[in-house]
Amino acid sequence: MKLASAGLLAVAAALLASCATPQRDYQPDALAMMKRDFHARGSAGMERLNEDAVQAACNAHADNPPQGVVEKLQKEQMGAIKWPADGKLLGDWKSGEKIAQNGRGMAWNDKGGEGGSCYNCHQVGPRESSFGTVGPSLYQFAKKRGYGADIQRYAYGKIYNAKAYSLCSQMPRFGHAGALTEQQMKDLTALLMDPASPVNQ
Repeated sequence: MKLASAGLLAVAAALLASCATPQRDYQPDALAMMKRDFHARGSAGMERLNEDAVQAACNAHADNPPQGVVEKLQKEQMGAIKWPADGKLLGDWKSGEKIAQNGRGMAWNDKGGEGGSCYNCHQVGPRESSFGTVGPSLYQFAKKRGYGADIQRYAYGKIYNAKAYSLCSQMPRFGHAGALTEQQMKDLTALLMDPASPVNQ
């Protein structure tokens, strides 16, 4: 009986020791493989494989970095938003609706500024029969939040760089990445903010 107990203890100790062994970090290997096998094509350049500080923090902490890291990086991202020089955040909501409903954007064969694909992640208006649910519904965005300057600024800033508001957000950084022009971001902001927009009906 004592021999069996000693054997079990030895097995248990070995199992505990194996659990304490650090897990291998496969990220460098994966990155090396992508840099070896991926090739630049059209607007999809190799720079897409380079993590910035935000992506590195979110990847390293499974989208839940320490609060101090979140605050520091969000502050940096907020400071990098380029607000319109003319101070106007609202464009034409009708153009904004076309951008939001355009399924193109950030593909290798896009020239940039082609579309937002907003419906892939959000309900945008009441007439959509199909939309994604990765992001919250934008239907009645300003009707629920108000039409004031602070909400306009929030909407424009979130489109420009969502990471400034929620560090590990899955939303693309449209302005930061150069995927949309300033005018297109103004038009999308108008889509969300204009009382006449279908979003707010």
